[in-house]
Amino acid sequence: MSSPGCSHTFTEARMPRKPVTWYIATPADGIIELSRQAGTPVNLAANIGQVIDHPSPCANKWYDESPFSYFRMVKRVGEVLEDTSIWPVTWPIRLWIVQPLGETGNWSHHHFPYRLLTHQIRVLEETDPWPALGAGGREVLDVLHEQIPERAARWAADWDADPDGMRERRWNWRLCGTPDIGGGEWAQAVASMTSHARRESAAQRWSETLATNTVDRTLAATDFSQDAVHYARCRAAELTLAAQHQARLDAYVLDALRGVRLDSASAVAA
Repeated sequence: MSSPGCSHTFTEARMPRKPVTWYIATPADGIIELSRQAGTPVNLAANIGQVIDHPSPCANKWYDESPFSYFRMVKRVGEVLEDTSIWPVTWPIRLWIVQPLGETGNWSHHHFPYRLLTHQIRVLEETDPWPALGAGGREVLDVLHEQIPERAARWAADWDADPDGMRERRWNWRLCGTPDIGGGEWAQAVASMTSHARRESAAQRWSETLATNTVDRTLAATDFSQDAVHYARCRAAELTLAAQHQARLDAYVLDALRGVRLDSASAVAA
């Protein structure tokens, strides 16, 4: 018990903050694409462990005066592929852990709390690229490399075997759920909102583009109709989205994205 007139000051115990990891993505050659396009290529692969000064820093911080005014990095790795100017969308990319040095800034800490801009970095190390496709990046890569090449022709064949029937089933899939499986359009919205909430919107866009590109390559030498190819592209993108969030969403959403009702319907028709 404290005596009258005595006061005690208590210091709240604080957990040490976890160090922030900052990421930059590049194409396979390790050069920051924006720096290449600006004519001042910066090669991260050739500077591991080194400090790099920006070759043409902007004076008006932190706004663009040129296409490459500063180094751009993110601490939410699922957004690392945003605003890279890497085109066309490709895989693999390379993922780098960097340390911002000197003065740092941001366009808007409210709208872009996961981004940082600076004129000097240290390249700490290269790391596995799959997290750029989200927490389910490994599963996404399995879909891209194994599942889509095996399924694309079957999806397209299902469509061309019964275009009117598949069009109706696809319409019902989009708008109507069942007690066990949600409607497709609703499931897509849930998954997209999850991507936004988990800061994996760039990962979603990149994965979906990779998925549709995989279908295009797989079916390039076939004679399936354009509608059948479009159907296969949609199925591939939806399957990839399910893989990205398979540890976060329940079967009611995931089975809709996986097209379980569509596959069952085509199997029954066959």
